[in-house]
Parts: sequence; structure tokens; C-alpha cells
Amino acid sequence: MNNSVFILEDRSILYINGSDAKDFLQNLISNDINKVNNDNSCFASLLTPQGKFLYEFIVIEHKLGYFIDCEKSQSEEIFKQLNMYKIRSKVEILNLSNEFVVASFGYEKYLSIEGAKDIQGFTFKYREDPIVLDPRNKSLGARLIINLEKLYLSLKKLGLKDDKIEKYYDQSHKLGIVPKDLNKLKNKLFGIECNYEELNGIDFKKGCYVGQENTARIKLKNKLSKRLLPIEIIDGQLSEDETIYNNDIEIGKVLIDKNYPFALIKYLDKNFDKNQVFKGKTCSFKVFIPDWLKI
Repeated sequence: MNNSVFILEDRSILYINGSDAKDFLQNLISNDINKVNNDNSCFASLLTPQGKFLYEFIVIEHKLGYFIDCEKSQSEEIFKQLNMYKIRSKVEILNLSNEFVVASFGYEKYLSIEGAKDIQGFTFKYREDPIVLDPRNKSLGARLIINLEKLYLSLKKLGLKDDKIEKYYDQSHKLGIVPKDLNKLKNKLFGIECNYEELNGIDFKKGCYVGQENTARIKLKNKLSKRLLPIEIIDGQLSEDETIYNNDIEIGKVLIDKNYPFALIKYLDKNFDKNQVFKGKTCSFKVFIPDWLKI
């Protein structure tokens, strides 16, 4: 069994509580807040009114409110955006990033902990702190949201050993799930093009939320022709916003470059071949489709 743990220092924790907290989130996020309780957490996004991507996060019930586990580079913007929507709602929004940390460890190790269940999004308490089986994909393992002062003592008691965060990034990228640099996606694609349906981040049966109308229209009219897909670089280096061509036909655009690249690909286009090696300006690469993405 792998006892590695990754301290996700690039994640932040916001906290939302107050008598209107549940309704407040329900009117904003792409998933159904009613799914979130003591035993379950959810993955969700915050979109523009047009349905374009802004932010994504995991929502976890904690005491009388909700933890928002988000990328640190987006945390201040999310904090400001939520406060902008607050208006007269009886809601308190706190940034607890200096107090709480996210620690991620493997699926098999998670199952060995007393109280764990093999249910995606399942949540239980280790003492007072929530452990969540990643609601996007079990292969990403579980995450412990814990006060920084208790972190290393708890990891020791769980038999977990700190490992390099790059291993977590590699695993996430190989799974086809964006591990970092989410700000590079902002306003560049629709939320549904981020594969949120397959990653359990959209509920099409809930009521209205910001961006719901366009999201539902794309789904119902079967107009989802582009997908955010991971890139495997064979040699060289990609450039952000680089256009991808096949036989002089545009089939996509690089949105995240560097170590863990992703591109928005016209996956239904007859000119797209997932087995092909593509040539960029300064590199060659392949676009791969994750096993969980049934397209």
C-alpha cells in the first residue's frame, strides 16, 4: 500500500456559514448543494451568466457551514465574487487559508481507514476533520481538510509520509483532470466543455444558477462539440493560446501550457485523430482522451 501524502500548498480553504448559506450557494454553483451533508461532498463550479468557466472547487459540509476547497491562485477572486453576490443574504464568508490545509493521499490508503466507504464524494470525520473521497474521480484518492497546527501529528497517526506534490500533479494530468493553473481557463471555454458532467460537477435537475441557461441549452441541443483534453508532449514546448491544426484545419487551441498542458479540442471534427502526433510551432505532441470520458 502506498502511504504517500501530498500537502497541497496550492489549495486554499474558504468557509461559508450563516442562516442563508445553503440557499446562497444553491443559487450560484453548478451542482446541487442538497447533495452536500455529513456523509457527502460535491465538486462544483462558478460560471459567468453566459456559462463560461470562472472557478471550480469542492464543497464540504463542516459544522454549521461549508468549506470551499479551491486553487490558491483563484481564492481571492472567489472570495470577492461571493461577497459581491452576497447583498442582503445572511451569510459570512471567511478566508481560512492561513489556518487550514489540504492533504491528499491514495485511494487504497483511504479504504484502509476505519469509517471509509467506497463511494465517490463520501465524507467522514477523522476526529473533527473531514476526509473526502474525491468527488471527481476515485483515482485521485482522498483529501483531508485539517487545521495546520494538527497536520503533522494526524499524518503520523494515519501512517502517511509527505511526498513531492509534483507526483500528485502528474497523476491528475494523466487522469485528464486539470491539477493547476486554472486561471488560464477563465472565460475561455464553457463550463460544460470542462467535462463537468462526467466529473460530477453539474446537476441538470437542480433549479437556476448563474450560467444555467446556456449550459442546459448546449446539453439539450447536443451542441457540445469541444472538450478540454490533456496533451502529452513528445518533444519541445507548447505555447499558451497556440492553435492546433491538422492538414491546415484548425481543430483546437492550447489553453494551459508548460508541465501539465491541456487544450480545447474539436473532438467531433473528422480531422481530429486521437492517435495522431500533432506538430506545433516548436514541439510535437498527442492529445489523449481519458478512459472515464466516454466520447
